Amino acid sequence: MPELVVLLHALRLRLHIYIMWFWHFYFLSVIWNGALLGLLVRSSLLGVQLPQWMQLLLNFFHKDTNQKISDGELSTLMALSLLWLHSLRRLLECLYVSVFSGGVIHLAQYCLGIGYYLLLGITVLDHAELDYKKVNIPDLVLQLHWYHIFGCLLYIWSSLHQNRCHMILAGLRKDKSGKVVTMQHVMPSGDWFESVSCPHYFAELLIYISIAFLFGLTHLTWWLQVLFVLFNQSLAAILCHEFYHQKFDSYPTNRKAFIPFVF
Repeated sequence: MPELVVLLHALRLRLHIYIMWFWHFYFLSVIWNGALLGLLVRSSLLGVQLPQWMQLLLNFFHKDTNQKISDGELSTLMALSLLWLHSLRRLLECLYVSVFSGGVIHLAQYCLGIGYYLLLGITVLDHAELDYKKVNIPDLVLQLHWYHIFGCLLYIWSSLHQNRCHMILAGLRKDKSGKVVTMQHVMPSGDWFESVSCPHYFAELLIYISIAFLFGLTHLTWWLQVLFVLFNQSLAAILCHEFYHQKFDSYPTNRKAFIPFVF
């Protein structure tokens, strides 16, 4: 019986992945979505036909071929570019900024994360035209609308604040020289932390909403992606918010968990 307990405990450890391995997700996204972006640029701007495997993959996910995005070339190129930049920034933050604790996630969650980032770029291309013809730069400029500009501004604003919040969280465990001096949880403050407990999660939601704006708010499949981020990040934020209240007696009562002034 003791041997069985030891075996089960060892199996449980094998089924968990260190949280610091989050960088795997972003590394995969940078490589995979970068490849999709490169192929899309070659197809759109140079008139090079998409590889057969990519056409088959996109056709598999194109369930409604009649529903296309207006001015899809510019919208799709911008969305995939911003998605790639977001993955690159998060990868660099995981490797050079964040200080992770010894927490773990289950192997099933790890596999879900891998699948999620593989499908993320495909979701952007869900309503794109597959028979791209060569598009000139002036033609792309003519496709520019107010929602492209607003989406880019919202993306930049949200990304800057998310990076700032990650820097604040990492700074709580480092001294002035940048050396990690503690792995304890410290009450964060500054920037959006004055309004919510998990502003980096809220910023993540805004980043996905900003990409929805690039499609003129008409990309229905991407809105399902936004809803997934909303539920996933709000659940994590609520759990973190409750932890802060339990750990810190003087935790500000005016702070919400996820969305300022809402919850």
